[in-house]
Amino acid sequence: MTTNVIAHAALEENIRGILELIGEDPNREGLLDTPNRVAKMYKEVFAGVGIPPEQALTTTFDSEGYDGMIVVKDIDYYTFCEHHLIPFFGKASIGYIPDDRIVGLSKFARLVELASKRPQVQERMTDQIANAIETVLQPKGVMVTLEGQHLCMCARGVKKPGSATVTTVKKGLFKENDSLVREFEKNIETR
Repeated sequence: MTTNVIAHAALEENIRGILELIGEDPNREGLLDTPNRVAKMYKEVFAGVGIPPEQALTTTFDSEGYDGMIVVKDIDYYTFCEHHLIPFFGKASIGYIPDDRIVGLSKFARLVELASKRPQVQERMTDQIANAIETVLQPKGVMVTLEGQHLCMCARGVKKPGSATVTTVKKGLFKENDSLVREFEKNIETR
């Protein structure tokens, strides 16, 4: 038996156990295939566990002297809060000023996707994205902002739907130059 088959079977059995512990009957018609569906979902939504986010930025190109700001904004993400294992989701915006290397723009969406495919906290995810860009591209500066809605705040606990959390990481020139921060913020506010 392969590891994936064993892991899938173990996930199914544990989900079945959770259903029993909350007072449900995992053998009733509506729940019969739920352990299998949840196991498949967990494999998908946690597919980034153990994979360094830098792997999303595998191919870089010569910047050919371009030294202006590059911004990719409104990248949707969906992830799971590591404290409650329920979703949080939102948008990521990335800005950087290249030195010698640039990367294809779609790689930023892949980076956000990979960083989100693990139990996560928004603060760490923001930092992981910025650190991956800094490590691979070694830009003059990078700034990453994530806005998220956390179901652990909206659907349980304090129950404050509509609240949003914003996290930002600034590195290099963005830490030193407020006018660059304002330019980035203006770029991501424009719709």
